[in-house]
Amino acid sequence: MKYITGSINLIISLVISTIIIYAINIIAGFAGADYSFTNGEVFVIWILMAILVNNCLKN
Repeated sequence: MKYITGSINLIISLVISTIIIYAINIIAGFAGADYSFTNGEVFVIWILMAILVNNCLKN
C-alpha cells in the first residue's frame, strides 16, 4: 500500500511541478522576458520543483 500511495504522490508532484514551471515561464513571457532552458536545466528545475511540491503535500 505504501508503494501505491508513494507512486501516486510522485506522479502528482511531477505533474504539478510541470504545470508550475510552464506557468511561470508563460507569465514571464507576457512580461517581456525570454527564457530558454537547456534540457539539463529543465530536468534539474523539474526535479527540485517536484521535491518542493511533494513536501508541501505532506503538510
